[in-house]
Amino acid sequence: MTDPRGPAAAGKRASDSADWAPPGQRRFGRVNWLGLWTLTAREIWRFAKVWGQTLLAPVVTAGLFMAVFHFALADRRGDVMGVPFIAFLAPGVLMMTVLQNAFANTSSSLLISKVQGNIVDTLMPPLSPVELLTGYLAGGVARGVVVSLAVGVPTFLALGIAPAHPLWALVFIALAAKMMALAGIVTGVLCTKFDQMAAITNFAVTPLAFLSGTFYSVADLPDWLWAVSHANPVFHVIDGFRFGVLGVSDGSPWLALAVAGAATAALWWAALRLIASGRGLKS
Repeated sequence: MTDPRGPAAAGKRASDSADWAPPGQRRFGRVNWLGLWTLTAREIWRFAKVWGQTLLAPVVTAGLFMAVFHFALADRRGDVMGVPFIAFLAPGVLMMTVLQNAFANTSSSLLISKVQGNIVDTLMPPLSPVELLTGYLAGGVARGVVVSLAVGVPTFLALGIAPAHPLWALVFIALAAKMMALAGIVTGVLCTKFDQMAAITNFAVTPLAFLSGTFYSVADLPDWLWAVSHANPVFHVIDGFRFGVLGVSDGSPWLALAVAGAATAALWWAALRLIASGRGLKS
């Protein structure tokens, strides 16, 4: 039957019918690609626009670590695992920087949004918990990878280091950034004040990075500390990355991959459950 209001009205009615969906049913298919891309781009732009703080500062800090250890200890320390101490140190310092920045990106983004009250702008769009998690995670991983390039390229060129196993190095960089970005999401969701997040950073993230073989080989530790270190997933990403860069490590890269992968999977599940429940976000 012809619509008495004419073809234009009939077309509009058909379009409205096509766009309409029952309550609770998504109109975007399985993935809201536009919303996911928008959230990811926002998280990347968030750290890129303050590059002096988020990118330049880690480069300077890593350079200071390398300089201090080089002038204070390199000549007296001798070789470690058959490589010069300064070369042994470089992958650890780089990985420590990646871990700290990936964590800081996601945790600060969520906590600042909650404190300022604009977290609602992220929760209102039609994004599923998986899409929200993926968007924040992509921003943290992007910052970790960019920082690794900013620190690693000049450091390795200055020291004349060519990665022994580039694929392993890339895998552990991406895995470390993902693991700590997820830890940052969990922290950002659970924390309600900046001092809570600072406590986690100071008493958990920084000690884990410093005491995980960053500046030394865990083979030099007493047996009980050696066992504790091997139970720490942060040690495994540092050790695996060192294998990728130098070809030497304290343990098997396959074991490091398994432990770090399991830790990352557990953090992903925890972060997803928190976001899906709305705990710390909607209350």
